[in-house]
Amino acid sequence: QVHLVESGGGLVQAGDSLRLSCAASGVTFRLYAMGWFRQALGKEREFVAGIRASGGDVKYADSVKGRFTISRDFPKNTVDLQMNRLNAEDTAVYYCSLRAGSTILSSPRAYEYWGQGTQVTVSP
Repeated sequence: QVHLVESGGGLVQAGDSLRLSCAASGVTFRLYAMGWFRQALGKEREFVAGIRASGGDVKYADSVKGRFTISRDFPKNTVDLQMNRLNAEDTAVYYCSLRAGSTILSSPRAYEYWGQGTQVTVSP
């Protein structure tokens, strides 16, 4: 049974940094692409960042490019999202996700497994 557990969310001020982490279990971690999505209140879930199964390729939403960095640690079975220069528009619940494939896709429908989410709130 696949489990994804996020951690690292919180309340910060604009300009601050946060690092989210997602621990995966019940799966052969190295075979699957991973993604981070977010959902702000009243909005649809949107793609933030993704990383290929091999870790050799990453993709970012335009809104976070240059500020966020996704990475994965194979021995620890974790995928992290380093978020720098946060602003109020980054406020959302952030979800870790896993898809049964090796490539990065930006549609939430392409991902089969989801964590419970972690709240990130950025005060102006």
